[in-house]
Amino acid sequence: MKICAVICEYDPFHNGHKYLIERARELSGCDCVLCLMSGSFTQRGEAAILPKFVRAVHAVRGGADCVLQLPAAFSVAPAEIFARGAIGILKTIPAVKTLAFGSENADGGEIARAAVLADSLRAAEEFKDRLRAGESYKRSLAAAMQARGADGTIVNSPNGILATEYARAIKQSGADIEILPVLRIGGGYADGGLKDDFSSASAIRAHLSDPRIAGSLPGYVLKDLKNTDTAAAAARADAIVRYALNAAKKSDMARIFGCTEGLENKLKSLASLPVESIISEATNRRYTSSRIRRILTANALGLYADDALRYIAEGTYIKPLAVKKERKNELFAELARSPLPCVIKQSSLNGLANAAAQCLKSDARADFVRALTFGEAPEYDFTVKTI
Repeated sequence: MKICAVICEYDPFHNGHKYLIERARELSGCDCVLCLMSGSFTQRGEAAILPKFVRAVHAVRGGADCVLQLPAAFSVAPAEIFARGAIGILKTIPAVKTLAFGSENADGGEIARAAVLADSLRAAEEFKDRLRAGESYKRSLAAAMQARGADGTIVNSPNGILATEYARAIKQSGADIEILPVLRIGGGYADGGLKDDFSSASAIRAHLSDPRIAGSLPGYVLKDLKNTDTAAAAARADAIVRYALNAAKKSDMARIFGCTEGLENKLKSLASLPVESIISEATNRRYTSSRIRRILTANALGLYADDALRYIAEGTYIKPLAVKKERKNELFAELARSPLPCVIKQSSLNGLANAAAQCLKSDARADFVRALTFGEAPEYDFTVKTI
């Protein structure tokens, strides 16, 4: 079997995601499309708008053959760790030969070259000088690449930085996986305006009550979104994050990815403010708002950098969320070829090493906090939805 993987969030699943799955299948010539999807929290540091099992079912109905869960330790992390954690799981599945992703640049060779250059530039003085001057990581890297005659715009977008980090993680880990960038259509990652049929996920989340979003979503997704109360969820999330910030030890906060140079002191001093005000007060040229939000969420979920790096080094698990009924047996046979344990029932816990067991506990914690945020009952986690 030849599998094409897609690393995703599907928050929510929309027409652009469906298009990517279709193109991935067509361009890769694969037998199956396997999605590795963030669970209850996303890389921007927010709870996913729908539960993970619901989103996984949407993906299978939208063309995927199987959806696995990306652990929270990697999904609520900077692009480098997001990519390393995901590739660390995918490379253990022998049938995964291709990784497809949406990109503004569809030249795989150019992305691979940018990844190599980005790796070497981390030690370059011009890159370090920009960081010291207060520039963000992404802007510093883009400027350093531009100074070397390379196309810095490749890394100067959420999709671009992830594309280069995927290529970098594949190379560093020795994974036998080819990258397959697929040219994005419709709204960009951060495009807040609604389109006729290919709006971005951020635009859809921002306009849930607008009937125009129907043009950008499969009907089954629209139906599940109709009862989502984002205002109430935002209020609950605010209370959870502020309580966790108030209760946190500074020494623990310093263990979070990106919480450097005493940033924990600044954030703790702002704990009495609403979350959006905390983010606004702490954001500057060096610390982007998305970085601050991710730090606050990682703190609330107890996600620490040293733990994530240990999970990458020691391995985690494969956790299927949803699978196409007619492909279940053959796909699960392929997943069983991975040295990582497959978590599909309570007894699966017996086969987990210490690091993997700790990682799974952090997933359960993230699921519980997301359920609190949306006023939902926590889902029974040891199951696989068959579609």
